[in-house]
Amino acid sequence: MTARKKMLGEWMGRLTKVAMSGPEPNAAVLAELKMLRDRVPQLTGALVASGDGLLIAHDLPAHIEPDGMAALSASHLALSYRLSATANGGGFHEVVVRGTEGHVVIYAAGWASLTVLAESEVNVGRLHLESRPVARAIVDHLAAMAEKPGRARATHTHRKE
Repeated sequence: MTARKKMLGEWMGRLTKVAMSGPEPNAAVLAELKMLRDRVPQLTGALVASGDGLLIAHDLPAHIEPDGMAALSASHLALSYRLSATANGGGFHEVVVRGTEGHVVIYAAGWASLTVLAESEVNVGRLHLESRPVARAIVDHLAAMAEKPGRARATHTHRKE
């Protein structure tokens, strides 16, 4: 390898590396998720994701990969918006997926979504009663973040099961 190619390679390496700092925690959104978990004992996890699938905050058990779950939530959210608009011509608020081992509920939260995971024994009415105000509060927190420089950054916590 010539000295010129070697120098070019070093320069390209320097130019393509981006300095990354750790995520700044959005304490308000994460606090909302933790308070929701405290109020609904059968809740097994929660996350907030942007409409394009980027993770904003999560309080998920260790066995669930947060970025993948955020992408799945965004996909389901987009599909639900489209289904609601096509069927009724109206907006979308929430969708409940009931599985054999539990529930996944996705709530619209402005340009983002709140996804909650709950055990199969959860009282779905209580889950809605507690989660809907949290989704509205998250809209407010995200709007406040959007006004600040540096916008939304991912926040997470790993719960010990």
